[in-house]
Amino acid sequence: MHSPSSRHPRFRVLPSLAAIVSILGLCTAQLSAQVDRVTGRPFATRSEVIAQHGMVCTSQPLATQVGLDVLKQGGSAIDAAIAANAALGLMEPVSNGIGGDLFAIVYEAKTKKLHGLNASGRSALGLSAAQLKAELAKLGRTTIPSRGFLPISVPGAVDGWFMLHGKFGRLPMQRLLAPTILYAREGFPVSELIAHYWARSVPVLGKESGAFLATYAPGGRAPAKGEIFKNPDLARTLSLLADQGRDCFYRGEIAGKIDAFFAANGGWLRKIDFEKHTSNWVEPVSVNYRGYDVYELPPNGQGIAALQMLNILEGFDLRAMGFNSPDALHVMIEAKKLAFEDRAKFYADPEFSKIPLKGLLAKEYAAQRRALIKLDRAGKSYDTGNPALQEGDTIYLTTADSDGNMVSLIQSNYRGMGSGVVVPGLGFGFQNRGEMFTLQEGHANNYAPGKRPFHTIIPAFIMKDGAPWASFGLMGGAMQPQGHVQIVVNLIDFGMNMQEAGDAARWQHEGSTDYDTPKMATGGFVNLESGVPWATQAELKRRGHDLRIDLGGYGGYQAIRWDAKNKVYLGASESRKDGQAAGW
Repeated sequence: MHSPSSRHPRFRVLPSLAAIVSILGLCTAQLSAQVDRVTGRPFATRSEVIAQHGMVCTSQPLATQVGLDVLKQGGSAIDAAIAANAALGLMEPVSNGIGGDLFAIVYEAKTKKLHGLNASGRSALGLSAAQLKAELAKLGRTTIPSRGFLPISVPGAVDGWFMLHGKFGRLPMQRLLAPTILYAREGFPVSELIAHYWARSVPVLGKESGAFLATYAPGGRAPAKGEIFKNPDLARTLSLLADQGRDCFYRGEIAGKIDAFFAANGGWLRKIDFEKHTSNWVEPVSVNYRGYDVYELPPNGQGIAALQMLNILEGFDLRAMGFNSPDALHVMIEAKKLAFEDRAKFYADPEFSKIPLKGLLAKEYAAQRRALIKLDRAGKSYDTGNPALQEGDTIYLTTADSDGNMVSLIQSNYRGMGSGVVVPGLGFGFQNRGEMFTLQEGHANNYAPGKRPFHTIIPAFIMKDGAPWASFGLMGGAMQPQGHVQIVVNLIDFGMNMQEAGDAARWQHEGSTDYDTPKMATGGFVNLESGVPWATQAELKRRGHDLRIDLGGYGGYQAIRWDAKNKVYLGASESRKDGQAAGW
């Protein structure tokens, strides 16, 4: 998911120092020499949050408090996740909402088992590939646009809530949605980062629907930082869900309103698409990385790209190379390039494609791919591998409760505030996830009716010796698997704590072969945060990497770790967001 909240001109801690140093004309090498007195590492950070009974980490402090209150009322980690997600849909509409999709990994303490949920929606049954191409031709396009009705797939988030609640919930749904209903009616103050992206979205998406402007810019503009925003239409929609359940959304009043509006305005979703929608419980997949089992969800998401990268990196001694050293960053970037070639070819809806999942995650296959990396120079192009075929803009939040249950949940509209389409009176916008379909005949992610598009949003979980160790995620489109790997490496190879691991300077490689772009031929380019040492930058350039210093676009991280020795949770919420980690 291209998280709108992942790019922002605001600096924090070291980046703000970088800006000052630049103004004063001091060299980057002087900045890289700044070392934190406590950690001994070239960046500053804040402490982890520590609590005994539960923890909630989200990208908006009020949403964190909503989830925390649910825990204090006796709710489970799953209850808290649903309540916090509902609040984020209201408070951070630039990234998520009930018009989008959801994925989750749940650790159930009672059974000591991980459960995966794929709550992503499918394309319209009544829109054939031929008709889609005809509609695109009218627009003078050969690819699916990001705005309007064509990229809209069935929203899966609401069904995801009720699937999670039915299996793991304790408190009634009315209680979980009540705080957000109250905030929607009475209003809440808009936070800084969210206000920034809200203001960028309104002028663009307001062209798609008058209801969009009525909902998200009732005064003719986006709400500014600190202004009180209300969404009475969303309050009514959530009240219906609280009272009548998921069928109100997929079979009842809400589905009927969506059907009528789409039919009258050129949209393709119909009530039958909602009636046939189902979420799916799936088995999380994992690889062992230096004694830790790292879990992701299987496609149609991109989580296994992180696992493929970790398999490749396991063959290098990153600790000896050093944090943010030229060697460490070089092999990590090259591992990303290799994994993303497979991502572009194989990752898609498994109901429509045979995905060589076992082969992609095999250690032997990783060894073959690792051998392609040259330590002295950047790879300009890589071919897709040949694994054996076996038959057969986003928010991330994480919660934990006093019984040991933990939730890793990610939810998204895809690009920012989605398609720009809002049904009058409902109070939410629809995702544009269908933009990620390709129209290439024979491609695994080729468009088809009733098919799930390729997804970028991925939750993650780490187990150690059969016990839960960490629940974490990092939002931000193609940055997500790259970010997951950087977090895992920071924690395991470089021994950082949960907060340090998220605040450390990041890199992001762009330009890989993708579902909608041609084969990488020039090696792409690498964005670096200002905390990466100047000496590392110089050496990476010498090896042929195209480097760019970017102020944003590095995702948004939340995490909880279980400290089995002290029987406490350690929470983290990175400083690139408005968010908060809180416990009790």
